[in-house]
Amino acid sequence: MLTPMDIHNKEFKRSFRGYNENEVDEFLDKVMEDYELLYKENSDLKDRVNILNDKLQNYTDIEKTLNNTLVVAQKSAEDLKQNAKKEADLIIQQAHQEAEKIMQKANQEVVRIRTELENQKRKLNIFKAKFKALLEGELEAVLSIDDREFFDEEQDEKNDEE
Repeated sequence: MLTPMDIHNKEFKRSFRGYNENEVDEFLDKVMEDYELLYKENSDLKDRVNILNDKLQNYTDIEKTLNNTLVVAQKSAEDLKQNAKKEADLIIQQAHQEAEKIMQKANQEVVRIRTELENQKRKLNIFKAKFKALLEGELEAVLSIDDREFFDEEQDEKNDEE
């Protein structure tokens, strides 16, 4: 690629019927100035393109990192969700087992209390029967007392006191 200095330093051979040297030099100076501006602008644009490419690469790297982070976060969230579900299922299973144990204990206690109640009813019926028999025996004893004997004894006691 030609540089502005190449244009500036270019020397042409002179010929007998050649172009006007001053016009050619003026034109070459004008071409050199325009070319120099374009050359600088091109160089600046290349630098800018390189900077933008670096930024683009940086943003691309950030995008990849963010995508990877998002994938990891989604996987972590899914893992947490699965672990939470497993833990919840385990807690529910343990609660059912504990409830079953409580129900078994309660049923055993009901059976024990019913057995105790039956024992107490039986004891009460035995007590009632014995007490009834005792009362009937005492009633018979009271009814069998001869009233005359009772009054005779009272008379004897009164006489003794006098």
